[in-house]
Amino acid sequence: MPATPTGNDPAVPPAANPLTRAVLEIDSYAGTLGWDQPIRLFALVDTAALAATEPTLAEQLGLTDPQPGELTPIEQEELPADAPLDEFLGTIAWPDAVAGCALVAERLMLPPSAEAAVPRDIGEKELADWVAAHPERQEVRLTVAVLRDGRRESAVRLRERDSEQEVLTGAGLVPGMAEALLATFS
Repeated sequence: MPATPTGNDPAVPPAANPLTRAVLEIDSYAGTLGWDQPIRLFALVDTAALAATEPTLAEQLGLTDPQPGELTPIEQEELPADAPLDEFLGTIAWPDAVAGCALVAERLMLPPSAEAAVPRDIGEKELADWVAAHPERQEVRLTVAVLRDGRRESAVRLRERDSEQEVLTGAGLVPGMAEALLATFS
């Protein structure tokens, strides 16, 4: 993803705060790539600080008048396919210039009504296979972002309702992933 300041992308709906705008911008970008994509990791940097420290880059990116608190997402290198996500996240250390980070991952989810039927005492692989075969499963794209100060935001997009207008946002939608991302700043 090219680094672009949030709030300047006409495809991204207006949002109440810079973190929500960053999440929606990243979700929109992921949407342009289609489904069945690898996990993507982004650094979130303060746009004004980026413009001040890297004026040539800022000019190339069109960051002419950054607003206070505005965030620019910068996609990181592709994650190793063979490493479990939680283990990989445990290896990340962000430089001080990174204000936050975001992750995009596709997952299968079940409705709350399916919770009672989840088999107990089975391994992670067996559980994943059970969910994948469940008739009520939903494919979702999760975009989760956190800032160093603990603020978080998420976007959830259903594959069957793949539209900018159908994206659900909220700070507490994917708490486990948000906690894992926050741990990268410890």
